[in-house]
Amino acid sequence: MSVKSQAGVTTVEQNEVIIPDLSIKDLLSAIPPHCFKRSALRSSLYIAWDCIVIGGIYKATTFLDSFINPELLSLPHPVLYPMARVSLWSLYGFWSGLFATGLWVIAHECGHQAFSESKFINNTVGWVLHSALGVPYHSWRITHAKHHASTSHLTQDQVFVPKTRSQLGLPQFNPTKENLLGSSVSNEVMKELKEALGDSPIGAALGSASYLLGGWPAYMIRNASGQKRYPSGSNHFNPNAVMFAPHQRGAVILSDVGILLWLTGVVGSIYSFGFLTVFRTYLVPYLWVNHWLVLITFLQHTDPLLPHYRASEFTFPRGALSTLDRNLLGDCGKIMGWIGAHATNGISETHVVHHVSSKIPHYNAWEASDALRKRLEQAGIVLQGAPGGWGEVYRVFKACKSYQFIEDEGDIVFYKNAFGLADQQAQAHRWSR
Repeated sequence: MSVKSQAGVTTVEQNEVIIPDLSIKDLLSAIPPHCFKRSALRSSLYIAWDCIVIGGIYKATTFLDSFINPELLSLPHPVLYPMARVSLWSLYGFWSGLFATGLWVIAHECGHQAFSESKFINNTVGWVLHSALGVPYHSWRITHAKHHASTSHLTQDQVFVPKTRSQLGLPQFNPTKENLLGSSVSNEVMKELKEALGDSPIGAALGSASYLLGGWPAYMIRNASGQKRYPSGSNHFNPNAVMFAPHQRGAVILSDVGILLWLTGVVGSIYSFGFLTVFRTYLVPYLWVNHWLVLITFLQHTDPLLPHYRASEFTFPRGALSTLDRNLLGDCGKIMGWIGAHATNGISETHVVHHVSSKIPHYNAWEASDALRKRLEQAGIVLQGAPGGWGEVYRVFKACKSYQFIEDEGDIVFYKNAFGLADQQAQAHRWSR
C-alpha cells in the first residue's frame, strides 16, 4: 500500500479486488464428478489412523518418561529431571493435540454429511467424536451450516463478523475529511481514530494469544466474535437461543447430553487417576485442539484483502470465495507444512473448495481444490493466503481485529486500520452500479 501525505490529507494507492460474478454452476462444474463421492469405510480409516498416531505418541512419551530418573539418566542438577518431564509431556500435548484436531475435522465433515452417504452414520459418528472433544455437535452443526450459507454476509454470517464504526463508538464518518473507501483521510481524522482505537504491538500480541486460548469456548458460551444482531447471552447450549429454530430443540438437547457425558467422563477420570494425569494426557491436548481450531478458522476468514458484503451485493458464490487457503505451519518449513496439512486432514489447505461444496470429503478435496483453482485463475481470482502460523495470526489480528473496523455504509466493505485507511477496494466498476 503506497502512502502519500499532502496538505493535511493522507492518501493511499489501494489494491483492487475482483468481486466474483461466477455462478455456483460455474464453480461446481470445474470439479471432477468423482470428487463428490463419499465412503464411510475410507472416512473411517482416517479416524483409525489419527487414533493410531495419537496412541503411538502416548506410548512413545510414557516409554521415554520411564527413563527420566537418576537411576537411568544422569543430569547435572536434580531440578532438570522435572524440567525434562515437563518438556516431554509438553511435546506430547502439542503433537497429540495436532492430530486430535484431525479427528475434530472429521467430526466437522460429519456435520456437513461428507463422511458417508448415510445421514444416520454421519450424525452418529459426528456426535461421538465431537462430544469426546467437548463440542455440542448438533448445536454447532446448525450454526456452522448458516455460516456456510452466508459467509461474509454482515448480518447473516455466524462468526468472524467485523465490528462497524458505530459499534466501536468511533467518531462519525465525515465525508468532507475522509472517503468511504478508505483511500483518503485527513490527518485530523487519523489522529481521532488512532486515539480512539490505539495501535499497540504488545496489545495485539496479548490479544491474539488470548484469542487462540479462549476464543472457542467464548464463542460457544457467549457468542464472542459471532453475529452482532443476536441478543446478549446467546449461546450454543440453550435450545431456545435465537440461532435455533423450534424444530431443532431436540438436536440441541442431544448435543447438551453429549457435553454432560463428556464432563462426567473428565471429572470421573480426575477422581480415578488424579488431576495431573488427566491434565497432561487429555486436557493439554484438548486445549491445543481448541487453539488449532481458532487459528485455522480465524486465518481462513480474516484478512484485509477479503471483502464483506451487505445484503444487496451478497451471493452464495461471493461468500464462498471470500475465504483463503493456507498451508498450516508452512511458515515453519516444508516438513512442518506437510505435517500440519496431514495431521489436520487438509482443512486449512482446501478451505475454499470446502465452502463451494461442503459435502466433498477431505481426501477428495485436494484434487477438487486444484481443479477449482484453475477455474478461478481464469477469472483472475487467487485465494491463496500466507502460511498459517502464529506470526500470521499476530499480523492478521493486528490488521483486522484489535484496532480495525468497517464502515456502517457501503455494500462491499473492507477492513480499515486504526488511521481509517484500507488496503483494498472493490474493482472500480463494481461501484458504478
